[in-house]
Amino acid sequence: MNIYQKILNDKSSGKKNFVVLIDPDKYTPQSLAIVVKLSVESGVDYFFLGGSLLMTDNHATIISYIREKSGIPVILFPGNNLQLNNEAEGILLLSLISGRNPEMLIGRHVISAPFLKASNLEIISTGYMLIESGFTTAVNYMSNTTPIPASKDDIAVCTATAGEMLGMKLIYMDAGSGAQKPVPASMIRSVKDSIRLPLIIGGGITTALLVERAYNAGADMVVVGNAIEKDPDLITAMTAVRNACHQTHVN
Repeated sequence: MNIYQKILNDKSSGKKNFVVLIDPDKYTPQSLAIVVKLSVESGVDYFFLGGSLLMTDNHATIISYIREKSGIPVILFPGNNLQLNNEAEGILLLSLISGRNPEMLIGRHVISAPFLKASNLEIISTGYMLIESGFTTAVNYMSNTTPIPASKDDIAVCTATAGEMLGMKLIYMDAGSGAQKPVPASMIRSVKDSIRLPLIIGGGITTALLVERAYNAGADMVVVGNAIEKDPDLITAMTAVRNACHQTHVN
């Protein structure tokens, strides 16, 4: 079964997914070993690999280590074309549908198309939406786009709906790495009620309670990066919430 089909099956059954985001620039071999071990023990569903910048050329090393130590799929979450690697299982082919920067909508995709076409990666087209979070995040700055205001549920709904009608396979609402505030629950709920696609939520999720709020509002998949970098033990607490929410939504 491919990755996207599994995501669809989990959504259909009410199973929630939890993802650990690995920024290669922020991990040492020692810290990576701790996070991978805890992820295996806690039953993390996926690793996303990527960041806004690329200060180190260690994608292949990280993917190889995760493959050696776990059976958890690695999905590229690239900040730019330099972060492509054929050793991962898949890639979120992100189109920044909340912005008006043509490079993020289609430009970089054209450049990377030959590599992706020839690769073994499972390519999952993803409508990526930046949501205002209280301050300028790295992804806001690097993408040169204005995020959707956190109070404008209607804009988020229309944007996600447009992404679905354009043929995206996933909708990813992100407050950005290190965000002060996560995507509001009301916005998650409004978007969830308006689309049939799996919904990913990330950015600004720093506690198990915020994970629970995102799931209960309608998130099918929650992604956490910065908070886990600072406190890897959060993996255990956050996956416990996922398990509890899964039981609730199934029952």
